Amino acid sequence: MEKEIQLFIESLIFASENPVSKIDIMECLKKVYVHRQEEITEELIDTSVENLIVKYISDEFSFELRKIGGGFQFLTKAPYHEAISILLNLKEKKRLSTAALETLSIIAYKQPITRGEIEQIRGVSADYSIHKLLEKELIEIAGKRDGAGNPVTYRVTQSFLDYFGLNDTNELPQLKDIESIEENSIGTNPEQEV
Repeated sequence: MEKEIQLFIESLIFASENPVSKIDIMECLKKVYVHRQEEITEELIDTSVENLIVKYISDEFSFELRKIGGGFQFLTKAPYHEAISILLNLKEKKRLSTAALETLSIIAYKQPITRGEIEQIRGVSADYSIHKLLEKELIEIAGKRDGAGNPVTYRVTQSFLDYFGLNDTNELPQLKDIESIEENSIGTNPEQEV
């Protein structure tokens, strides 16, 4: 039972974004073991947590279990902080502004589409958003249109599909699906005015 409790505690701490207190661990385990004969004691939890702390001290792991903020949390060990910092900065740079998201959604649904057509739909200049989306490799030049000035057209990339967890643009929600979700949410909220 002790090994099983340790695994439960390990999974609780691993799954939480914030430190997990001994009280929270105790409550969760009591609910898990409600129909069993075994009693969950503070000593059992303390022993299990100590065993986990010792386990993760090993150089085999890049993270450790620490007591912090009134609870326990897995934290990356100091030698790996620089790599984590670089990753977080990369993710921060990948965030999209509202204007970029609007432009991207227009391109995804209307591709291949020209800058002029995007601006006609949005009602504002799309130069900056298109530039940022090209820079982040979420869109690419699809070719040129025949006609006056041969304007460049844009389409989404494989990176766009990866970013949004899609296999194909056919998996994008259809307007009727979005309208259905909006109608259902309006109908289920009695305080919302229609």
